[in-house]
Amino acid sequence: MEQVPSTGRLVQITVTEGYDLKGFKGDTPVTFIRAEFNQVVLGDSAKITVSPEGSAKYNFTSSFEFNPEGGITLDDLAHKPVFLTVTEVLPKEKKQKEEKTLILGQAVVDLLPLLEGQSSFQTTVPLHPVQGSPLETPRSSAKQCSLEVKVLVAEPLLTTAQISGGNLLKVTLEAAYSVPESFIPTGPGQNYMVGLQVPSLGEKDYPILFKNGTLKLGGEREPVPRPKKWPIANILAPGANNIPDAFIVGGPYEEEEGELNHPEDSEFRNQAECIKKRIIWDLESRCYLDPSAVVSFQKRIADCRLWPVEITRVPLVTVPKGKAGKTEKTDEEGQLSFHGVAYVNMVPLLYPGVKRIRGAFHVYPYLDSVVHEKTKCLLSLFRDIGHHLIHNNKIGGINSLLSKQAVSKNLKEDKPVKEKDIDGRPRPGDVAPSIKSQSSDTPLEGEPPLSHNPEGQQYVEAGTYIVLEIQLDKALVPKRMPEELARRVKEMIPPRPPLTRRTGGAQKAVSDYHTQIKNISRAILDEYYRMFGKQVAKLESDMDSETLEEQKCQLSYELNCSGKYFAFKEQLKHAVVKIVREKYLKTTSFESQEELQTFISELYVFLVDQMHVALNQTMPDDVQGTIATIFTSSEQLRLFAFEAEVNENFEMAAAYYKERLVREPQNLDHWLDYGAFCLLTEDNIKAQECFRKALSLNQSHIHSLLLCGVLAVLLENYEQAEIFFEDATCLEPTNVVAWTLLGLYYEIQNNDIRMEMAFHEASKQLQAQMLQAQVTKQKSAGVVEDIEERGKRESSLGPWGITNGSATAIKVEAPAGPGAALSILDKFLEESSKLQSDSQEPILTTQTWDPSINQKPSNTFIKEIPTKKEASKCQDSSAFLHPGLHYGVSQTTTIFMETIRFLMKVKAVQYVHRVLAHELLCPQGGPSCEYYLVLAQTHILKKDFAKAEEYLQQAAQMDYLNPNVWGLKGHLYFLSGNHSEAKACYERTISFVVDASEMHFIFLRLGLIYLEEKEYEQAKKIYMQACKRSPSCLTWLGLGIACYRLEELTEAEDALSEANALNNYNAEVWAYLALVCLKVGRQLEAEQAYKYMIKLKLKDEALLAEIHTLQETVGFGNPSF
Repeated sequence: MEQVPSTGRLVQITVTEGYDLKGFKGDTPVTFIRAEFNQVVLGDSAKITVSPEGSAKYNFTSSFEFNPEGGITLDDLAHKPVFLTVTEVLPKEKKQKEEKTLILGQAVVDLLPLLEGQSSFQTTVPLHPVQGSPLETPRSSAKQCSLEVKVLVAEPLLTTAQISGGNLLKVTLEAAYSVPESFIPTGPGQNYMVGLQVPSLGEKDYPILFKNGTLKLGGEREPVPRPKKWPIANILAPGANNIPDAFIVGGPYEEEEGELNHPEDSEFRNQAECIKKRIIWDLESRCYLDPSAVVSFQKRIADCRLWPVEITRVPLVTVPKGKAGKTEKTDEEGQLSFHGVAYVNMVPLLYPGVKRIRGAFHVYPYLDSVVHEKTKCLLSLFRDIGHHLIHNNKIGGINSLLSKQAVSKNLKEDKPVKEKDIDGRPRPGDVAPSIKSQSSDTPLEGEPPLSHNPEGQQYVEAGTYIVLEIQLDKALVPKRMPEELARRVKEMIPPRPPLTRRTGGAQKAVSDYHTQIKNISRAILDEYYRMFGKQVAKLESDMDSETLEEQKCQLSYELNCSGKYFAFKEQLKHAVVKIVREKYLKTTSFESQEELQTFISELYVFLVDQMHVALNQTMPDDVQGTIATIFTSSEQLRLFAFEAEVNENFEMAAAYYKERLVREPQNLDHWLDYGAFCLLTEDNIKAQECFRKALSLNQSHIHSLLLCGVLAVLLENYEQAEIFFEDATCLEPTNVVAWTLLGLYYEIQNNDIRMEMAFHEASKQLQAQMLQAQVTKQKSAGVVEDIEERGKRESSLGPWGITNGSATAIKVEAPAGPGAALSILDKFLEESSKLQSDSQEPILTTQTWDPSINQKPSNTFIKEIPTKKEASKCQDSSAFLHPGLHYGVSQTTTIFMETIRFLMKVKAVQYVHRVLAHELLCPQGGPSCEYYLVLAQTHILKKDFAKAEEYLQQAAQMDYLNPNVWGLKGHLYFLSGNHSEAKACYERTISFVVDASEMHFIFLRLGLIYLEEKEYEQAKKIYMQACKRSPSCLTWLGLGIACYRLEELTEAEDALSEANALNNYNAEVWAYLALVCLKVGRQLEAEQAYKYMIKLKLKDEALLAEIHTLQETVGFGNPSF
């Protein structure tokens, strides 16, 4: 890495001019400016007389040397400003030896731009008046009382590597709320201090200290926005304490990253921040992190996750003037008391694009063992590392320094003295050791660990928490911009523009042909009426066929003789040529005479057909018009495909899906449906093509992006999967499923931190949606309730396993492959079912967040198996959906169950198993009725009926009145051949007030069972209901069979005709039509239906034998006899 030169460089500060100045003795005082930096006076300007307008041209330049190897460092520039003090020189009086001076005001110059790579900058800084200064009353001029300042260095202080790899850390300590009652503002003065350590130079740590907190009584909330203050004492002008353009703005509790950000915490926080005592700091401390420190900072967060922020109280002791000999006695009185610690979760800073975390954090007693277990930190900042800081605590500010000799007498022999800067920070050469200890858990010699901290326990009893903000100039983990993600998606899947309608294409050629036919037909009719109009009017309806034939011959003779026939041919020639070129794409000569004759025959048939179409449009035939054309809609085709799919007639299902695509190739829903079908048949390559085709039609379609990501994971294209999932979260940040799938992807990549981030965001969005749904429901019902109180039960645990606001995620260590994941679920559920069968009480193991226990992602969860009384009721009443869809939506859902519903809808069963494992371990999830139903469905698809029956029994125990449970049990028994049990389950399902989610197939299969058992009246009723709800070929076929068996032949023929109109490729429909025609004695129709039945290869041998028997009885129907 590029190194900074060892030689020092001058930083020049030039004050060019002052505005709106005035003095104690008039409006034209004599003034000078003193520049100070790092408690060192840089120089005084010349004495300048202020003009009557209030301006003064100082042109005063001072400088200090920047030397990173010793002296002024980058960290000094980050948190220490340059102070410019304007002083008035009073006129000398008689017998006065020295001039008297009075300070007018003080200005602060922030040197932060030098750390941003600038070599010079110019700014106008306000001049803050000291108390009693005449500057408190500004002039009437437009310009504010201020100084014009220029800062210059010969070359940038940062190298290119430091600019790109370094970072600036800002830590803002706002306040500690709800402090112990023993904290009282009267009595001996106390110094309330907070500190933490961060990496600064490589692996070494740098302490950040906040001192002199102000204890305030409750009564009102702190105002926002309020300015942040410099962590420096002895600033002369009160206004100079404020950092320019830096404010504490607050925000909603729910948007914080701390521990008290749940709805149930808002009441306590409102009381604490309005009524109870608090300690106010409002200080911002900055620390420059060089590239090596940034790497160490990032690694430390990944290793430790929780960082200790210590808080303590130390008595302020006054040193009387002229009594330096009593220093030792007073220093020994400085004792460390009320030593507490807050555990700040720094992991969000490793989330992509995150630069800031702000939140409230509980304060716990400082106990060595607990702190080390949670943070891997062996040393206390106040007790061990910065022990001399506590003793150096005299009234007069945090910067009152004692001599090294005086301080050293109060320190232990093994504690070397470190010289401090103006704000109590150690100098770069005195950097503290790393908090990430590599040694054993053995405490340091001479410092036995504290096993009991009664004073610190008062923080817990009072509910004390600190509000802290940590901000970086650049995100540690850069986030890909939405534009980049969109560009990457376009590179993988180029967008397909909509097809433009060609004006000269085949469609227009046929249309022009129709137009010419209509024109010629009108011309021929006009000629006919000219020749035979009077004869037609006289004969009217008495005209016989011989007369018509004679008129036809005369008309043809007249057209040929007059040349009109050849004119009509020429009129049609251009339209025919266009059809040959545009429709048949024939533009070259034919290779043989046979090819020419074949083409002419094909063309002639087409032209004649199109001529009839045109003539029917001009002169519609009344008889033909009465025949209704049954057009199947896209939704009907989807239902037919779904029927074939469930009946495992995959070839027929694929044909229906493809027909939808041919009809509307630009409809992305059709591509998604066909892709889902390919997923079910495990044709992942074709499914990927379908999903990518849908995405090419609309690159902002969320479901297409998610499904492309799922397929990329299944095909192990992990880089593409991340792009798809990230793009989905960027396009729709409130999508719960998108964040959950992104988290599952990161789990596969073993990226725990990003997995935790994605699950946390999904949880946050789900809670917001549930709250919004509650508000909407209450508004519609006109009920006024307290949302926050109702949300307590639902928000005490996050939907993915967070307790008390700790960001601890669940990580499921499952072997690769869906079968392995499913076997783990089976094993766990076998154990839980045994436990549940032994006791009627609910199995509930609750693990609360104990600060004395270090939680880890792999073992932090709550297992909860509710009983039937606690189970949720299913509320879904959709008409006909996929068996994997919405088996019942409980009032409290989880991000994983939302994702499972989405995956089952698109038939991504291969991906469901991993999500089921998370749902099993989720605190608010676990084995629920819906969970068992999904698990049973996956086993039914695998033909593992024994396991499916076991899970359905568990679901029935948890929600006995759930119609979806009985419907799926009926399907299980039907597929396994136990039709009597299936019949009982189906009958129970249709008896419920609330419909199951797949009533279509329940009606179909129950009707089929009735037909098998010859309960034809019951079968007729069931199929009638099915035809009313969702008519299809199978529903009409079942109704036709039932009516035929009941000898209701007219109704049977009508129903079978409807079935045949919806699907004329069903051999069974033709078979029963043949039976009906044989019964009523219609020979031609019977033979026609029998011919199509044979062509379509009827597989039902018993039905075929019945037809042959009836044909022999009536004596017709089989042309082969």
